[in-house]
Amino acid sequence: MSEQEYLATAYRPDCDYLDGVLLERNVGQFDHSDVQGELVLWFRSWRKQLHMSAFPELRVAVKPKRYRVPDVCVVKLPRPSGPVLRQAPYICIEILSPEDTFPRLQERLDDYLEMGAENIWVIDPTSRRGWVITRQGHLEALDAILRTGDSVVTLPIAELFTAD
Repeated sequence: MSEQEYLATAYRPDCDYLDGVLLERNVGQFDHSDVQGELVLWFRSWRKQLHMSAFPELRVAVKPKRYRVPDVCVVKLPRPSGPVLRQAPYICIEILSPEDTFPRLQERLDDYLEMGAENIWVIDPTSRRGWVITRQGHLEALDAILRTGDSVVTLPIAELFTAD
């Protein structure tokens, strides 16, 4: 499939596009969807103070002919123009699904790191744990607070599960 065809086609759920090949994402379960919605709501409630906006399932051009669709990506305002994000998000967030494998997840994270994403978070809705991903490794948020590298955003993981 060509890049132009991918960009002109809507998929439900959306797919990653990796060098001409469509790759399905693991989504569609309550736990995943609940956390994704809570993340978007949390960032929306802090939008004016943080000067940032969160987008669920936005296509991100991680490199030529390679697009990823993070579960949530956060960009600084004003938001970039265009139908897809072509610059590194301030935060890329992946929410684990039971079907996720470590090698597939790591490939996604590597794409975000290589494109220069400032902050990458992984959240496991089952264990209610979170990790901050850097070139140095996966650092668990042992105090249950996800933080950006510059400490501008501090998100208590428990706030994503208040509806329980």
